[in-house]
Amino acid sequence: MTNQKNISLISTVELSKLIHSKEISPLEVLEFYAPQIEEKNPKLGAFTYLDLDLAHKEAKEKTEILAQVDDTSCLPFFFGIPTAIKDLYPVKGMPTSYGNGFVKDQIADYDCGITGKIKEAGFIIVGKTATSELGSLPYTESIGLLPCRNPHNLDYTAGGSSGGAASAVAGGLLPIAPGSDGGGSVRGPAFCCGLVGLKPSRGRVSNAPVGDYQGGIATHGCLSRTVADSAALLDAIAGYITGDPYWLPNPETSFLSALTQETGKLKIAFATSVLPAGEVDPILKTQVDAIALHLQEMGHELVEACPDFTTLVEPFKIIWQSGITAAGFPEQILNPMNQWLKQNSPDLGTYLRAVHQMQVISRQIVGFFDHFDLLLLPTYMSPPIKIGAWADLPPEKTLEKIIHWINPCPPFNATGQPAIALPTGFTEDNLPIGVQLIGKPADEKTLLQIAHQLETGNKLSSKLG
Repeated sequence: MTNQKNISLISTVELSKLIHSKEISPLEVLEFYAPQIEEKNPKLGAFTYLDLDLAHKEAKEKTEILAQVDDTSCLPFFFGIPTAIKDLYPVKGMPTSYGNGFVKDQIADYDCGITGKIKEAGFIIVGKTATSELGSLPYTESIGLLPCRNPHNLDYTAGGSSGGAASAVAGGLLPIAPGSDGGGSVRGPAFCCGLVGLKPSRGRVSNAPVGDYQGGIATHGCLSRTVADSAALLDAIAGYITGDPYWLPNPETSFLSALTQETGKLKIAFATSVLPAGEVDPILKTQVDAIALHLQEMGHELVEACPDFTTLVEPFKIIWQSGITAAGFPEQILNPMNQWLKQNSPDLGTYLRAVHQMQVISRQIVGFFDHFDLLLLPTYMSPPIKIGAWADLPPEKTLEKIIHWINPCPPFNATGQPAIALPTGFTEDNLPIGVQLIGKPADEKTLLQIAHQLETGNKLSSKLG
C-alpha cells in the first residue's frame, strides 16, 4: 500500500490508478484526508457542511467492493476518491445554504445533475464547500458562516464564488473538487489559490434539473492541482441530461486521453491590457509575457491582440444582478451587498434588452477567434485581496472594484467559450498568481492540450520576488 504521507503529493489521476491497481484503498485515502479536514477547516472555512461518518461508511463499502472485484476496469474512474459539492447545489440528505447562514439547516431531498454525475463517477461526497452568498461575489465571506481563507496566506481571500472548493483543494483537504463559474467563479478562486481552474463551454455540463435565467452565463467547472485532473473530471461531469436548454455532444476521444495528442502550430493572441480595466498589475504582466514567450518558444505564433470588452460591462452587470432577485430570497436575510443589488435590480424589459445586447456583443468577441486559436490573458487584474478588504465600502464602490478586479473573466461567460486558469507563481506575500487561456467555442480539447504542454514544460512553477 502507498504511504499515506505521500497522498497529498499524488495527482487525482494517479490516485485513481493506485486505487484501481489495489495499491491503496478508498478507506485509506479517506483516512488521510479526514484528519486534514478536521484540523484545517476551522481555520480555512472551506466547508459549510461535513458528514465524515457517512463518508467513512461509504469508503468502507467501496473498499470491500474493491477487494472483491478481479477486473477493476469495471469501476468508475474516480472510484473511492473524496470530494465535495459547492453549496449552491443540492445533495440529497445534506443542507443547501446557498452561502446564506440563515438557511444553512435546510436539507435537500434530491440530488441535482452535477451531484448525480459526481456520484456516478465513483466519488465519495464528504460535504458541501463554501460559496459566496447566492454565488454573487468573487470572495467568500457570508454572514453567519466562516470566511473562506487562502491556504497560502490566511489573511487573504480564497476567492469566490467557488472559494471553498479552491481552499479545500489548495489546502490539502481534498484532491479535487467541482465548482461553478458565472463570471470567473472557478477561474478566480483557482487564481487566488494556485490551482488549475477549468470553465467548460456552454452546454458541455448540464445544469439539471433547473433551467437558466441568466442568459447562459454560468456553468459547472473543475478545480484541481493538474490539467490532467481537470480533464478527467470534465470527462466525468460532461453530458446532456434530458431537457437541457443548451448541450454539446461528447467528444469521440476523452479529454484526458487527448491531452498528449499533437496540436500543430497554433496562432495565439495575448494581451496585458484589457479594456475597459486597462493595464494589468505589473507582477501579472510579467506572467502573461513569460507564458507568451514560452508558447512562442514551443513553436506557436504569438500576436499581441485582444477584443475590447467595454460595451459588454453594462449588459453583463444587469444580467448578473438580476440573479439576486431571481433567487427569491427575502431581502432582510441577505448580506448588505446583495440587498443593495436586489433593491436596484432592473425591470424585466431592461433585463431582456441586456440579454440581447450581450448576445450581439458576444458574436463580435467570438468573431475575434476566427483569426486565433487561443487567447492568453491575465485571470484577474491584480493579486488576491485581503479578507474583508472591501467590507466597509459603500455598495457602489464595492461593485466598481469587483468589476475592475475580475474584468478579464466575464466576457467568456457571456460568449460561452471554454477557459482555463493556470498557476504561474507567487508574490512576495506568498500569494498565488497566474494566467488564463481562452479557447474557441466548444474546443476544450485544444485548450487543455496547450495547458498541459505548458504545465509539463515546468514553466508554471517559478517563485517571484
